[in-house]
Amino acid sequence: MASVTAASAGASFTPEQEKILSKVLWRIVPFLLLCYIVAYLDRVNVGIASLTMNGDLGLSPSAFGWSAGLFFFGYFLAEVPSNLVLQAIGARKWIARILITWGLISAATAFVVGPVSFGVMRFLLGLGEAGFTPGVFLYFTYWFPARVRGRATAAFLLGIPIANIVGAPISSSLLALDGLGGLHGWQWLLILEGLPATLLGFVCFCTLTDKPEQAKWLSEEERRWLVEVLASERAAVAAEHSSRLRDAFINWRVLVCAAVNFCAIIGSVGLGLWMPQIIKGLGFGVVAVGFVAAIPYVCGAIAMMLWARLSDKGGERSRFVASALLLGAVSLVACSYATSSALTSVVALCGAVIGIMCYQSTFWPIPSSFLTGSAAAGGLAMIVSIGNLGGFVGPYLIGVIKQSTDSFSWALISVAAFLTLAAILIRVVGVSLQRQAGPADGRTGPVATLSKGI
Repeated sequence: MASVTAASAGASFTPEQEKILSKVLWRIVPFLLLCYIVAYLDRVNVGIASLTMNGDLGLSPSAFGWSAGLFFFGYFLAEVPSNLVLQAIGARKWIARILITWGLISAATAFVVGPVSFGVMRFLLGLGEAGFTPGVFLYFTYWFPARVRGRATAAFLLGIPIANIVGAPISSSLLALDGLGGLHGWQWLLILEGLPATLLGFVCFCTLTDKPEQAKWLSEEERRWLVEVLASERAAVAAEHSSRLRDAFINWRVLVCAAVNFCAIIGSVGLGLWMPQIIKGLGFGVVAVGFVAAIPYVCGAIAMMLWARLSDKGGERSRFVASALLLGAVSLVACSYATSSALTSVVALCGAVIGIMCYQSTFWPIPSSFLTGSAAAGGLAMIVSIGNLGGFVGPYLIGVIKQSTDSFSWALISVAAFLTLAAILIRVVGVSLQRQAGPADGRTGPVATLSKGI
């Protein structure tokens, strides 16, 4: 294993080094993927619940969009502080706390009695879950070199389509429990899908390892190589960009990436929360809606893994991100004009979800390529927190336009405009990073920077 002991900062790794990275990936990512499936399910299951809940609580389309979106205000307020705490005390303790908190709040949402209490619980759920996603992205910088971080990120983000593939049919089926124990079906849905997060929190405390230096499941030689290659990358990033927390908040690339994420999440969350009602409007029954809603996410899951591998293998990442966003935009416009055909509408929704999923899997390695240290903790959290305000704007925007026009067509076109803007903005960031990195291998970030000296 002599080749393993040398820190590799080049554009590729030896087969032995790839085995180490694969070992790390299989040890860390599956559990975090399971947590993210539960997280995303608890975040968007109100979309299915709304099929019967809105009538019981007296929620109009705009009121539902507003209240459901309050989740992201709570998320916004607590995101950066949460990531700084994670950096200080470690991912094992802090992610466990996040899981337990949001699980209890999600289950408690079943007992809201009207628009105000529903909005309050959604806000509290945002506070409880805040820090999980950016915390995982920060955690990945502790374990995965930039060259493979896209692969790990894509595997983690499979939680989004899996939550919708598995969750939509289960959630719609749970509505059939209406009347059991004196509770509505949507109440059982929220209770039964909220409690797993709390259980996973206790598992997390016993499962995660904070940093490679503490990984007893790696040999001493494997730990030494991984620590060295990650330290080399952090040094390279710090040499090109500041690692101080305050500088992350005034870095124009961080602000533009936050704007990109804001626009993209308008599409991601807006479409996710309203898709059950869009599909129901095509003539499908309540239970059938859950199964039909899973189809776009099956397509998205396959596409995002393939797209992430293409992105990792070569080429400037922002091109992959922009292409995915434009596919989503075009598909949403097509869906807005295909209201008379259920089949065409579902195909268009598949295209929209594929575009959004491929964006998710290729976007996050970009900011982590120019952020390190405290700047990474604060910068990634700020990108997620500002971006998640789009999670409020998207549902509310769609709800208002739907209520005003009695149609989803103009709402989908409006969301498509935001995705197009995001595609333009990410190319601005990509071009600037490519110019700074030089022609080393056409990539951005520490791999390109380090390869100059090889």
